Amino acid sequence: MAGDFMRGQFFATTALVAAALFGASAQGREPPRLLQHPSLSADAIAFDYAGAIWVVPRGGGAAHVVVTGQGDNSRPVFSPDGSMIAYTGRYDGNTDVYVVPTAGGTPRRLTWHPGADVALGWSADGSNVLFRSQRDTIRDLDRFYLIPVGGGDPQPVPLPSGEDAALSPDGSHLAYTPFGQWQPAWKRYNGGQTARIWIADLKDSAITKVPRDNSNDRNPMFVGEDVYFLSDREGPVSLYRYAPRTGAVTRLIDNGHGFDMASAAAGPGAIVIDHFGRIELYDLASGTLTRPAITLGAEAPARRVHIKTLDKGDIAKAVLTASAKRVVIEAHGEILSIPVEKGDARNLTQTAGIAERDPAPSPDGKQVAYFSDESGEYALHIRAENGTGAVRKIDLGSPASFFYAPVWSPDSKRIVYHDKRLNLWLIDLTAHEPKPVKIATDRYDSPDFNLDPAWSPDSRFIAYTLQGPNHLHTIMIHAVDTGTSRALTDGLSDAVSPRFDAGGDVLYFIADTSRGLGAGWLDMSSLGRATDGAVYAAVLRKDGVSPSAPQSDEEGEGDKADKKAADKTPAAPKPVQIDFDGLDQRIVALGLPVAHYVTLFPAEAGAVLAVSAPVVQTDHDMTQGGDAPVPVSVIRFDAKTRKPVTLIDGADADSLSVSADGKKILFARKRDLFLAPTDAPAKAGPDAMKFAAAITVDPPAEWRQMYHEVWRIERDFLYDPKAQGLDLARAEKLYAAFLPGLGSRAELNTLFEEMLGHIGVGHTFVRGGEGPEQASVGVGLPGADFELVGGHYRFRTILTGENWNPELIAPLTQPGAQVHAGDYLLAINGRPVDAANEVYKGFEGLAGKQIVLTVGPNADGSGARDVKIVPLARDIPLRLHGWMEANRRTVDALSGGKLAYVYLPDTASGGFANFNRYYFGQVGKQGVILDERFNHGGDIADFIVDQLKRTPQMINSTREGEPVVEPAQAIFGPKVMLINQMSGSGGDALPWLFRKAGVGTLVGVRTWGGLVGIGGYPDLIDGGSVTAPRWAIYGTKGEWEVEDIGIPPDVTVEQDPAKMRQGHDPQLEAAVAVALDALAKSPPPTFRQPPAPDRHPVLPDSAE
Repeated sequence: MAGDFMRGQFFATTALVAAALFGASAQGREPPRLLQHPSLSADAIAFDYAGAIWVVPRGGGAAHVVVTGQGDNSRPVFSPDGSMIAYTGRYDGNTDVYVVPTAGGTPRRLTWHPGADVALGWSADGSNVLFRSQRDTIRDLDRFYLIPVGGGDPQPVPLPSGEDAALSPDGSHLAYTPFGQWQPAWKRYNGGQTARIWIADLKDSAITKVPRDNSNDRNPMFVGEDVYFLSDREGPVSLYRYAPRTGAVTRLIDNGHGFDMASAAAGPGAIVIDHFGRIELYDLASGTLTRPAITLGAEAPARRVHIKTLDKGDIAKAVLTASAKRVVIEAHGEILSIPVEKGDARNLTQTAGIAERDPAPSPDGKQVAYFSDESGEYALHIRAENGTGAVRKIDLGSPASFFYAPVWSPDSKRIVYHDKRLNLWLIDLTAHEPKPVKIATDRYDSPDFNLDPAWSPDSRFIAYTLQGPNHLHTIMIHAVDTGTSRALTDGLSDAVSPRFDAGGDVLYFIADTSRGLGAGWLDMSSLGRATDGAVYAAVLRKDGVSPSAPQSDEEGEGDKADKKAADKTPAAPKPVQIDFDGLDQRIVALGLPVAHYVTLFPAEAGAVLAVSAPVVQTDHDMTQGGDAPVPVSVIRFDAKTRKPVTLIDGADADSLSVSADGKKILFARKRDLFLAPTDAPAKAGPDAMKFAAAITVDPPAEWRQMYHEVWRIERDFLYDPKAQGLDLARAEKLYAAFLPGLGSRAELNTLFEEMLGHIGVGHTFVRGGEGPEQASVGVGLPGADFELVGGHYRFRTILTGENWNPELIAPLTQPGAQVHAGDYLLAINGRPVDAANEVYKGFEGLAGKQIVLTVGPNADGSGARDVKIVPLARDIPLRLHGWMEANRRTVDALSGGKLAYVYLPDTASGGFANFNRYYFGQVGKQGVILDERFNHGGDIADFIVDQLKRTPQMINSTREGEPVVEPAQAIFGPKVMLINQMSGSGGDALPWLFRKAGVGTLVGVRTWGGLVGIGGYPDLIDGGSVTAPRWAIYGTKGEWEVEDIGIPPDVTVEQDPAKMRQGHDPQLEAAVAVALDALAKSPPPTFRQPPAPDRHPVLPDSAE
């Protein structure tokens, strides 16, 4: 049994141990707690709280812990006789199914697949555990499996997909929800992912649908032959019963205006309900609802104040001090000063439960400015760099907002900063009561919003950028003395990152004169456009010298002049003079190659650092987190040498900081910090900065701060200032009652999801946060499906990919491997495969590592051979690719080669690439099926629709070869687009545009209905995040046509499980039939070539 223990896991089975872990019993009234996912046996209730599995007598009383540890345990489910509990445990970064005796004992792990395996229930005889997993499906869909309680090979339930389920008492039927939701807590949701319950006859997968009118029905439970479930069909989620014999649906509990019921489970004589953390029992005989009094320990371990040692992953921002001897960092809501070489770390703020952000050390080295929410709203705080003395606190006015990027003037007397409302502000710290003064307001709230202020060396001017109506940036110059601003560039190029030279005679900037369509940040037509720019210098004085002027060595100059300059002590900066008259003729290009420059830093006088980055088109997958950091390069240009010198390669973007004198640069690689000079390339393999810093973490205080922060984010970022009618202040006060009873950071996220669901808008996502620390143990995937035959694992399916494509490497089909379906897997790294457990147990810890598989045609090992492969961490890309290729072959076969098939996984870079490859690659076909099922959105796919609606304009005739219809790269025949409930965001917009343009026919089911956009929010202090949709799209007729509605098809086709079991894809087959019917009615046009014109030339009679 030792192999069933997870590393670092600890199990407690008695009330005594539980009391030791969770503290003594609470005195007086306990706060409301989130007791979740209850299950019911004849004499007990099991539930999860604080990452542990608890059991309490059915009538209430003191609960005790059955399973706890350094993981996250949830979703307990009693076996039919109540003797065992199946549950979902997360350890070593992996979510799997476990079982444990109800009376206590050693849990047994049943699954090892690296995807999430979630326990759902039991077979009626208690021999198997029902769970869901995405192990052999494409994106977004889980399937159901049964696995023996003693371990072994999971067997799929014969249904194509599902989220929640319950087996009938005789095991012949399954009541289930056929798919999950991206936002289960979205209140009053009406789009294509509304939850529904189907009852499947498992002998043939035929289904009966529980009647509904677009309600959200979930959590099915069998009680006899009836199905009980939760639904929002009459208001807040409550309990209902469906009687298959009569077809009647009956509400059993009137939930009035209460909280939603979150989950429920049927047990002997009753149904136990999680009424958003409050456990209730519905008696099946009497129809009465009772609430057992349950007591727990006073405090969960996750609430305890503790000391946290910081590591590089905690650093949100790092900035060099003026001397470059220390680095000021923002980490976990604190501001700390870290020595580069000698000394100790100093926590300058020491304010657990308060967010301090955006530190900025002053150029004189004496102070640090940052924003703090100590008062309940963000204000500017300034304190001594050494942490001593009083803090100066400056109110930033009303209305409150989020503020960013304080930039000190070189004389350390003023600060310029911007806010979320697109405003640029200046504050004079020499005033007795400093007041913010507005400099400018930008035009568009877009990802390109970046006022990017920079000071002149004499502290008299501020350069910044503004967006014009053409979505390009213009560089502006603000004179502090007069309070006026003037444009420096003409607005016909995208001019960004203005930086004054340290000498004050030149202003550097980046400009792109061909940005054009690339400025349409939301449009797919912006992808693939040139985004390179050049670095320019504006010579500010009429009599100034160009840094690009021709050079000439003369007698008496050189070494002596250089020595004299070096011997001079630093003087006060000379006044900067800007002569705007004729300035456009004094803009010159520096000798730097054209590249994708992203920002500039001034170095010493006459030198500038240019930062370039590769152009990376991200997938913008709304269902996932942020993108990985982009590596950047730093190039130095010096007016003396005129030769670009690369100082740094492969630094993390947004990690750069240059000292006040321009001589040192701080950068990061994979979040390790490094310091280098700016006058020479960084040493190869420099040593990373080492620091030891710790902070005090008070979880309840942090949770209160983050709770308020989340509501501030919704207040300030949500596209609708009225929050779609929700009283934000009242909602914040209502749900705050749950804060004192939270048992874990995960429960705070549950609270966030529930409360934000009331806003009723798509893309309201909650992610991350600090949980139990776990070392991730990656389980490898060989790229195959297995079957257990005669006590031995055999390869049932081998996944193929594109082994030339790093994203689609199929380990078992690479040259030298060549494993085939029907081969047996005999050993992994020399260890025989254990058929008593799931096959993936043998791949634990092997993801991304070279291993040796022993495979062969026979179970006895005869004819075996060894192959070397590197298992994958995830194989969903291979499965999606295989599904796509199978669909393409199906369309080709059903249409007799007439129709093309193009899959669009998103409307960002993936969909753009697929369309370019597969649509244009199949020009010559007579029509096309565009499949945007499971499309995760991204951009507005104007490019795709513009290409699809092209019509023949002319024909190019040549003497040899075939004539070419122009435009040449187009398919002119019928277009059919497949849509489903997992097409969302940009995947909603694409079929909307497709229909508006009259391109073709939509086939499938209604899309998600989430046509809003997200991005650019401050992280919570522990690294978690929430979103507040800040961009919302309505139609040209002034109506919200898509959000919370979705795009309905022209031809509705559901994926019938019975037909899919027979190998059909009903939606795809229907799309082909629609296209072929259209093709028969309106075949592609043909064009007759006219005879060449006869000009009847009259030639001269003779050359003589």
